[in-house]
Parts: sequence; structure tokens; C-alpha cells
Amino acid sequence: MSDDEGGGSLYVLTAVLLTPAQFPSILGDDFPEACSLLGVPPGGDGYGLVLGQDEEGARWTVVVDDVSLVATAIASWDCGMEYDLSPDERSIVVSLAGWPLELSVAAAGIPEPHDPEQGADGTGRVPLAPPSAEAWGPVQRRMGADQIAREWSDWREREATDGGAAAAAHPGLARALEEALEYTRTPPPPGRVRSSFAGEGERTLRADGPGWSLVGRTGGAAFVLLDEEPSEVLAVPREGDPGLPELLTALDRVAVRPS
Repeated sequence: MSDDEGGGSLYVLTAVLLTPAQFPSILGDDFPEACSLLGVPPGGDGYGLVLGQDEEGARWTVVVDDVSLVATAIASWDCGMEYDLSPDERSIVVSLAGWPLELSVAAAGIPEPHDPEQGADGTGRVPLAPPSAEAWGPVQRRMGADQIAREWSDWREREATDGGAAAAAHPGLARALEEALEYTRTPPPPGRVRSSFAGEGERTLRADGPGWSLVGRTGGAAFVLLDEEPSEVLAVPREGDPGLPELLTALDRVAVRPS
């Protein structure tokens, strides 16, 4: 694609959506926080993030407001089809140096991926970079919840075997569940609670808050990760007020869903 703001051509490597219902969790607990990290307003239908390299090999993230185009490209790639993602120049919101996500691919025939000089994008900010995996914190907590969602059957089987009695009395778990319940009474920022199709009439629920992340399935189990408990996964007990099934159903009612 051609990028006037970046001053040349961009060899597109991948793209992701940044919408209230679907955004990279490493960027924030909710849609406004993710937008703030990239310096764009959290309005409209959201954005598409196009990640690629320029002719010198430098990493660039191009934020576009043509969400439908990016969604079509992603769906085509997921089906193994080719798709030339070339957003109209008028849809470009901003071009940012660096990548916010880790990529293992690179464009052929140009120098290896590297960050352009600071300020090359006109923002004066340090180029975007993936989070460090060295220390536990909010980013790693959200990435851990993502992993549980991807490996749900394994975690569900483990929960059925081990139970969750030991976690039931954890004060951090109780706090997270109370804040999640409050979301069902007072609408949280967009993207704090998300729901996606999980098959067989079930929904995968994802909720995030200050210091915690919850992932679960309606009619099933749920797990919580806490900033204060590095790499620990707490199974949510089924009993409570409300019980786990009722909480997940209530969260699903207030969640945003992919269109």
C-alpha cells in the first residue's frame, strides 16, 4: 500500500482490528485505553491496524478508519485466501513508528525489520514495541487470559479435576468478582466486557478491570488472573451470590459483541 503520511510504500505483513468488541488485549483493559496508547480518539466504529515495513525495512503501524476493509482482509487470510490490503489514503488516521505486537514474519527483498528513528512519524514518541515478557504485570495478565481462552478445553478439564475450593477465599478473587458484578449494574467503558461465539450455544466471556482479568463460558467455568498473583490462575467457585452461571449470563447481557 502507499502511505503519503509515511512518505512511501508499505509492505503489509498483517492487520488486526481495534474495535470495542475486538482489540489486542495487550493494548489495554478496554477500548478507550487501547486507543489512548496509540494516540487516537475512541470513537466511531473503531479502527484497523495495518502492520508492515517500508522500503528500508522500518516497522510501521498504520491506523485506518476503514474497519470493514481490514476485517475482510483478516477473514480472507484466515481462510487461506490471498487479499491485497490497500486502504485508501483518505482512510489513514495516523502512521506510527514501530509495531505494538510481536511478529515473526518479514517482507522479502528488503532489510530486516527495525525501528525508524524516534520522531520519524512526526509524533516525537518512542516507536511502538511489544511488551516485555520478563516481568508480570497488567499486560502479561491479559495475555494469560487470552491464552486460557485459546486453550479452553485443557483449562476446563483441569478445573473439573482440581476444583476451585482453594481459590474461593482469595481476597483478590472476591474483589474481581464484585467489580465484575458491578459491571452488570453500571455500564463499564466499552470493551471492558466482551462476548464471542464459542459454539454449541455458548459464549466466551472476557472481562477486565483494575488488576484483574476474567475469562469464562456461559454455562461453564471461569478463571481469574490477578496482577498481585504472578502467573497464577484462580478457578471461580460455582457457588456465590450470584452464582457463577448467573454472573456469566449477566455479563453476557452487557457485553459488546463482534458485528
